[in-house]
Amino acid sequence: MRDVKRIGIVGTGTMGEGIAYQAIMNEFEAWLYDVQVETLEQAVEKIARLVKQQSDRGRILGDLANILERLRTVGVLGDLCSCDFIIEAVTEDLAVKHSVFQELDAVCAPDVVLATNTSAKSITEISAAATRPERVVGMHFFNPVHRMELVEVVQGLESADWAVEQTEAVGRRLGKETIRVNERPGVVTSRISALVGNEAFYMLMEGVSSAEEIDKAIKQGLHFPMGPFELGDLVGWDTRLHVLEYLHQSLGEKFRPCPLLVQYVRAGRLGKKVGRGVYEYDEQGRRIPGSASSLRRRDGAPGDGRNRGRAGVHSDE
Repeated sequence: MRDVKRIGIVGTGTMGEGIAYQAIMNEFEAWLYDVQVETLEQAVEKIARLVKQQSDRGRILGDLANILERLRTVGVLGDLCSCDFIIEAVTEDLAVKHSVFQELDAVCAPDVVLATNTSAKSITEISAAATRPERVVGMHFFNPVHRMELVEVVQGLESADWAVEQTEAVGRRLGKETIRVNERPGVVTSRISALVGNEAFYMLMEGVSSAEEIDKAIKQGLHFPMGPFELGDLVGWDTRLHVLEYLHQSLGEKFRPCPLLVQYVRAGRLGKKVGRGVYEYDEQGRRIPGSASSLRRRDGAPGDGRNRGRAGVHSDE
């Protein structure tokens, strides 16, 4: 098994930056790549702020400069060729993932695992872009990465046992609990989480309650750490919609995206990363009190919310 010291991370959105933070906090080097230079620079700034924040709270005892020295950015995807382990965290777009894995497979040593953080896509389908599909494994982290303890390690049809075992070992060294699951659409957590978030949007569309009250009910009544709208704003509603569309295609009608969720994405209300989703956020990413969107079905009439033409909002087939 390869001695993993340097982890390459492709994609520096919310998940990528969270994984990078977790890596440098556990004595790995983290090399970051993103096709958008501005996003890459912002990720480094956010990671540095989180390190300082955790230090100010007494949760970090090491030297901050030494920790941040383990963080590096690269301008070309191929520069990750010297990494011992790769984690892809790009958008849930199969074509984009294929492009990433095809290039990484060509430049990385044969014993380097190429892991994908996908929350729903097929590992087997992603691995088809690689000439060595046996080294492609699912490694699904949860948001926020530094707080959530679990990593789902997903074995695709071609995933070799050595690659799965390497992924589990890296997950444990990152301070996470790991579970091994066989490839199925949405694996364990995304299938459940997608249903909860989608149903929350149906309730908002039906006028059952406000976004704040629905979030409060889920947190206090079911002991979830975050409400479905809080979590969706953090993850990004475009990502959530990609997952739902894939699950709808793979598993059937119960995963059909709520029309109001589709409308939010079309309106550009993607979540915290753009400053507005179900809630709105200031420049520091803090939620603005009382900012929950009023974009909902306005007549307040009861119903089961599954009539696709309701309120003039339609979901794509």
